[in-house]
Amino acid sequence: MAAERSIAIIGSGFSGLCLGIQLKKAGIDSFTIFEKSDRIGGTWRDNTYPGAACDSPSFAYCFSFEQKTDWSRKWAPQAEILGYMEHCAEKYGLLPHVRFETEIAGARFDADAGVWRLRTTAGEEIDAQVLVSGTGQLNRPHVPELPGLASFQGECFHSARWNHGYDLEGKDVAVVGNAASAIQFVPEIAPLVRQLYVFQRSPNWMLPKLDRPYTDAERRRFARFPWLAKLYRWAIWLRFEIRFPVFRRNAFLSRRVGGLAERAMRAQVADPELQEKLLPDYPVGGKRILISDDYYPALQRDDVELVTEGIERFTERGVVTRDGRERDVDAVILATGFESTSFLAPMQIQGLDNTALETEWKDGARAYLGMCVAGFPNFFMMYGPNTNLGHNSIIFMIECQTRYVVDCIERLRERGLRWVDVKREVMEAYDARIQRELSETAWAATGKSWYKTEDGRITNNWSGTTVRYWWNTRRADLSVFDSVA
Repeated sequence: MAAERSIAIIGSGFSGLCLGIQLKKAGIDSFTIFEKSDRIGGTWRDNTYPGAACDSPSFAYCFSFEQKTDWSRKWAPQAEILGYMEHCAEKYGLLPHVRFETEIAGARFDADAGVWRLRTTAGEEIDAQVLVSGTGQLNRPHVPELPGLASFQGECFHSARWNHGYDLEGKDVAVVGNAASAIQFVPEIAPLVRQLYVFQRSPNWMLPKLDRPYTDAERRRFARFPWLAKLYRWAIWLRFEIRFPVFRRNAFLSRRVGGLAERAMRAQVADPELQEKLLPDYPVGGKRILISDDYYPALQRDDVELVTEGIERFTERGVVTRDGRERDVDAVILATGFESTSFLAPMQIQGLDNTALETEWKDGARAYLGMCVAGFPNFFMMYGPNTNLGHNSIIFMIECQTRYVVDCIERLRERGLRWVDVKREVMEAYDARIQRELSETAWAATGKSWYKTEDGRITNNWSGTTVRYWWNTRRADLSVFDSVA
């Protein structure tokens, strides 16, 4: 058997933690998790805005092998999720494997040596036989090119980098964006500010969240009967899984879900004019389906205005919309999402023949099973291209990917291989099939979204059910790889 290989994992979010835990369970200890911050947690460390919470049910948003049974609510808040991640890191002995405050600037594959040469932003060089990116899709805040924004003299920050040192009380505030983050923090800050303007580019399909705390009796019951917690988790998974045909534009389910969302909106919003502003004109599921119990009520406050006229420019004092009206504000909060389609940027990854990953992806990111890119040996991605879900918990996908990556690493060791590289024809055939399937979905029938590149290629979402992805990743088939001993 070949000597144990060193493994570099970039990022300590759910992906990095899951892979680290399963490597240790497989008896593989020679891995390092590189974390640019001073704390684990990834997106759940960074997103601390008021009201931050998960939009997958709590019991489905934890590892299946470490089921948390004492969640406080049906939909877990950010601090509780981060606490769970820290618990997992400590329980499974991952912290000694983490190098904090170490940011990877780039990596180059040395074919002669069969290793990845990593370079940190501090200039340190590190070698690893296997490189795994666990940075995910939602880690770099997106700041759109808004005319005049740099000239604005008030406070300005992105929701993913919330400025807790700035007191919003009594201020006039503009929120640019109205999607997943905004619908959580708008109800939280609305009672504090003097006037709140929510600038909406397009409305969202939104379903009731029906959130509530778990009772003490429920938590005791789940703790006493672990099988009950597992059964409850699988019931959640099944309930969400059967909704997938909505994204394939199943007429019956689309009408049902769309009708439910519209009825819920109209039941909460009395003003007919506001109702029309909140009704989407694209297929249900075409953009992320949101969930909230308190966003619509917040919009109806006397001190909250939903602005649907497009932003023309910013001034030193506020925002001018295309109808010529200027609204003076003290602060601007950008709820404008993430650089979701650029994946590993700004890291510079170079594979065989010094080919840059950004060159390989010049027409949009793609990868076999969302994990492997031809010409980049011994390189794997977690939560990579075309692995995002619109209907279920991403933790399921992360566990599938972890199993596949660990299987690949074990086979490398068992067979004494230096490296494996997915065959280009395999990757291209896979990508063609995925894109063909995606062309028939609600995502393809919708305009701009964070699932797509500017030219309309869907780079983020998985085209099938989670069952199918599990089947495709249940074991690593080395016949799809070129290998070098």
